[in-house]
Amino acid sequence: MTKRGRNRTHFDFHKPFFIYVPLFVFTIFMVFSVCWPAEDKQLRRLKIPETSAGKDIIVSWQDKVRSELSKKLYLPDTKPESFAAKQLKKNENNGWVLEEIEIQSTPGRQIRVCMGAPADIKDKKFPAVVCIHGHGGNRYSAFEENQTLYHQFGKRLVERGFIVITTDVGQHEVYEKNRTLMGERLWDLIRCVDYLETLPFVDVNRIGCAGLSLGGEMAMWLGAMDTRIKATVVCGFLTYMDQMERNHCMCWKFEGLREVVDFPDIYALIAPRALQCQNGEKEPPDQFPPSLARKAWEEIIPVYEVLGAKDRLELVIHPGGHEVSIEPMLKFLREQL
Repeated sequence: MTKRGRNRTHFDFHKPFFIYVPLFVFTIFMVFSVCWPAEDKQLRRLKIPETSAGKDIIVSWQDKVRSELSKKLYLPDTKPESFAAKQLKKNENNGWVLEEIEIQSTPGRQIRVCMGAPADIKDKKFPAVVCIHGHGGNRYSAFEENQTLYHQFGKRLVERGFIVITTDVGQHEVYEKNRTLMGERLWDLIRCVDYLETLPFVDVNRIGCAGLSLGGEMAMWLGAMDTRIKATVVCGFLTYMDQMERNHCMCWKFEGLREVVDFPDIYALIAPRALQCQNGEKEPPDQFPPSLARKAWEEIIPVYEVLGAKDRLELVIHPGGHEVSIEPMLKFLREQL
């Protein structure tokens, strides 16, 4: 009796171990085997397919992703009948002209754009670039001397024979019903391209875009969604959405985006058209570090390879920080436009 009592006491003492430890192990197993795979299945449903499938599969995938993203962005189905363009200001500089113009973006909304052009445009055709500012900037940022991070990239392009158009994309409220913030920003940039196409001194086959930070993000979107863009330069925005979920303005995110793609997938929509991405070595680890840029870049390269356009792809890791590296940008756009 005594012996059986001791065994029973010993068993009762370890009873919590036999009950709670297996329960804990089972819980951990469920987290790993259920939650994580479910997340993997949920995110990036339209991830870049295996490039070994060939060119036709990649092109079909691009068309499908553009169509789905267009719906999620709530881009308008129609455009205004005219731009109703109205000049508001005109400043003549040393060899170039800067105008501020009001144009129709949607039937119910006008936007203001700035356009820089060489002073002598008679009987000539010029390449054009949509230059896009970042958070805290505006349509004048590409031309102003005190915008040190941009290094006057709009002005520098005009001085080298480009037409430059800019508009404001820094709003954080939706202007019209049944739209999205990113959709409205992108649409205004698309309307800038539309307007460029109406100008007799613009070569419509040589239109590009470039931007920094938020402007780099919007350049990515414009190059991906508007195939009229022949060359895209993205400064300070080659990264992943997981990184952007932390310590960043969440204006980039809209319903259903993460379930469909990550940023490398959006960049892959630009192929086979020219793409340059710039990231600075001095970028902090929680911002846009080169390590993440290189990782994302490795996902983009195969798409350009299978489409026979790797020579139109360039990653620039420059010694600066969160800024435009002017000379590589100028060189790339001169070669690609």
